[in-house]
Amino acid sequence: MASTFPMVIAFAFMAAMLLVGTWLRANVPILRMTLVPASMIGGIAGFILISLGLSLGFEAQTFAPFTFHFFTLSFMSLVLTGSDTLVGKSSPIYRGGMWLTLIWTMTLAMQALIGFGVIAGYNVVTSSSVSGFLGAISTYGYTMGPGQALTFGGIWERSFNIESAATVGLIYASFGFIAAFVVGVPVARWAIKKGYNQNAVAHIDDEFLRGYYERSTNVSAGRQVTHSANVDTLAFHFAILGVAYILTNYWLVFMQSVIGDSRPLGISVGVIFSHNLFFFHGLVVCLIIRTIMERFGLAHFIDNTTQKRITGSAVDFMVVGTIMSIKFSVLVEFLAPVLLVTLAVTLATAALCFGLGRKLADLGIERAVTIFGCCCGSTGTGLLLLRILDPDFSTSVAKELAFFNVAILFTCFHIILVMSPILPDYSMMNIWIVFGLTFVVAWGALYAMGFMRGGSAFARAEA
Repeated sequence: MASTFPMVIAFAFMAAMLLVGTWLRANVPILRMTLVPASMIGGIAGFILISLGLSLGFEAQTFAPFTFHFFTLSFMSLVLTGSDTLVGKSSPIYRGGMWLTLIWTMTLAMQALIGFGVIAGYNVVTSSSVSGFLGAISTYGYTMGPGQALTFGGIWERSFNIESAATVGLIYASFGFIAAFVVGVPVARWAIKKGYNQNAVAHIDDEFLRGYYERSTNVSAGRQVTHSANVDTLAFHFAILGVAYILTNYWLVFMQSVIGDSRPLGISVGVIFSHNLFFFHGLVVCLIIRTIMERFGLAHFIDNTTQKRITGSAVDFMVVGTIMSIKFSVLVEFLAPVLLVTLAVTLATAALCFGLGRKLADLGIERAVTIFGCCCGSTGTGLLLLRILDPDFSTSVAKELAFFNVAILFTCFHIILVMSPILPDYSMMNIWIVFGLTFVVAWGALYAMGFMRGGSAFARAEA
């Protein structure tokens, strides 16, 4: 049995870093005031211990699989969560969700092009030969998040010899989380001070700062859907995810046997059905499971609050694993170009999100802060920043995120699923044309829907 313990202990070490992050968040004033989440603090603590050789013998690459699978679980769990927050086309939730979707679509394309451009400039100035794809993968670390940075970076390494793509992608993801809070938190605090946010009761209390509740605080942890004498509700929800994992695995194995090494039009379509893209196929499987359960009146067996707890937990472990997976040697080797790309991407993303947010007639600052968090980390990051402005989610923005998480799969399908797995197979001209047109079309859609012609989003408070 001793041979079964290494990965279990590795997970336990990663989980222990969450406790370290929780304690530091509660007891270090600067961490409380900046609202840095425990998962990020714990990940940085773990990265330091690994770099100093104080990590119980574990190395950075030990934690990359945890990052991948927790990212996958978070997406699959998110899709299993009920869609009762989604409403019809005429609803304001649809319009707000479309604004979030189009901004995310523009950012996805913009960040990749900025990455290519900055690396090209860096190579000219320093006479270096850094691959432009190590700049383009910034969009997968920022807008798509660490799981997809690891997924696509891994594919690029193995199939196209883009050295260190996965690790560099994880570095961008870590810097993206940091950027979300370094920029987003001060902006949210400023908005509250100026009264630009719609929720007039918004304030940051002691529990929010410390990161844990007092004993007297009673917050619901979810509705019980199974009797504890039979099976625990949480275990039941994990069982559904387990079935989805099994179905996804065998679907991919089947498709790999059908496609083999075929390359229609010279494109490696088999990569789309590799286990590196497990998250997308798992998302589809979970969507089918959810649809079937709703069709046969079984949807009540999935409690949304419980499912969100699973999603949130997966995100916490994903963030810890992301930062702990960074190889110190790779960070040092590519530090200069990565920092330049990070700075350019952060500034451009902030300008886009907050600049276009000011043009919204309503909920401009709430949506801008939220989408900035999403474009620098994940949906969870966006929700955390939104909670500063709207602590009880009394506005529609939190519900708009539910629509957004589905809509981006349609507006960005050609990039996420068609181009991204085999991006180095495309010519640079084709990449610039497709990504550039994606940005322009999304911008045009914003204008056509009237999002570019409204008054200042902050005019309410200034009037």
